[in-house]
Amino acid sequence: MLKGKHILVGVTGGIAAYKTAVVIRLLVKEGAEVKVIMTDNAKEFITPLTLSTLSKNPVLTEFYNKENGEWNNHVELSLWADLFLIAPATANSIAKMANGIADNLLLTAYLSARCPVFIAPSMDSDMLKHPATVINIETLKAFGNNILDPSSGELASGLEGKGRMAEPEEIVREIKNFFAKKKKK
Repeated sequence: MLKGKHILVGVTGGIAAYKTAVVIRLLVKEGAEVKVIMTDNAKEFITPLTLSTLSKNPVLTEFYNKENGEWNNHVELSLWADLFLIAPATANSIAKMANGIADNLLLTAYLSARCPVFIAPSMDSDMLKHPATVINIETLKAFGNNILDPSSGELASGLEGKGRMAEPEEIVREIKNFFAKKKKK
């Protein structure tokens, strides 16, 4: 179903970043070509080496390679992608996306995206329920983004509630369903 599809995966700095490794593995197993952009904060939760190994592509974290000056062109990345998945999407990154702030490579690529964007929020329940976050998510929906609703359960804080990033299998199923519907049209 995903054979030959180009999927750009953006990883922000939340504890659920470990789940993104499984998402990438499943996408590659389905035949997708995957490229990954990570924020600096994401590197605190999972290494670029892990995601590079799973995606079979270098992981991008900066606008350019400081050693040789090679530019990581956010526009080319966005044009390459058939779908852009941002998982996990923290409250901070969601706020920046909703307000057009482009202070890292991932957010710049998001603002350049011409493909469908899927966003998998992940945060504590109180953050998810905060009026600012609710408005930001509604804004992203109004922009045409697809929001993959977080699930309920035990959170990293130790509390119970809604805010867990959707499970990897569910995310991949939603992506496959999207392409299946698109193919039927």
